Amino acid sequence: MNTYTYYPEKKSSPAKISPADISGDDGWTFMETLIVIAIVLVLTASVGFMAVNSLERARRAAAHAQIDSFAVALEAYYIDSGFYPTAEQGLDALRTKPLIEPVSPSWNGPYLYKAVPRDPWGNPYIYTIPGIDGNPYGIKSFGRDKKEGGEDVDADISSWEN
Repeated sequence: MNTYTYYPEKKSSPAKISPADISGDDGWTFMETLIVIAIVLVLTASVGFMAVNSLERARRAAAHAQIDSFAVALEAYYIDSGFYPTAEQGLDALRTKPLIEPVSPSWNGPYLYKAVPRDPWGNPYIYTIPGIDGNPYGIKSFGRDKKEGGEDVDADISSWEN
């Protein structure tokens, strides 16, 4: 015959921890904390440098896109007027009817939806007529360094070069 003995559960109170029960092995040392902080800083810095590089590529791509949109608007202006805006009229002639001669009676703008923007670095685009290498016009941004010339990310962006 099997006999079972029943033991009722004891209700225990929350354990109380005394300072004597705490050992030094349960936490991070100051040196370990500094090492973790250093690793986090190194990783953050490397991601930051990559983001800055991507930002410059994005700015250059935006400048190319804006110059291409100006070129389309200039061609539409030419089709309506029979000539391109003069250097004095500038790219603003694509948004508002020019006040400086020659003004075409067949101007049918605006040819841009918004006012002529500045380049991604905050400078005005340079419009020249006639353009370089036999082109009818030229549009240029000096890029990040804001000076003519430059290499890599400081290179100029123009309508006659890729």
